[in-house]
Amino acid sequence: MINAYILIVVASGAEEAVMKKLSKAPEVSDIRIVYGEYDLIALVKVKEMNDLQKFIIKNIRAIKEVDRTSTMICVN
Repeated sequence: MINAYILIVVASGAEEAVMKKLSKAPEVSDIRIVYGEYDLIALVKVKEMNDLQKFIIKNIRAIKEVDRTSTMICVN
């Protein structure tokens, strides 16, 4: 099992909508609005690295309000 924190920057005012959309995905264990350089942080759990890549591309970056992401893969 791979755990990763994904930091997400979204268009101004889109935080709630993007959070609601992503919270429905079974891979998202937790998602929160945060202040600072990023707008959202999501804890994502997948089986393999390939699954993580697919999830980020197809489920996060496909949302038009998402400007950019940064992924932190947990090592333990």
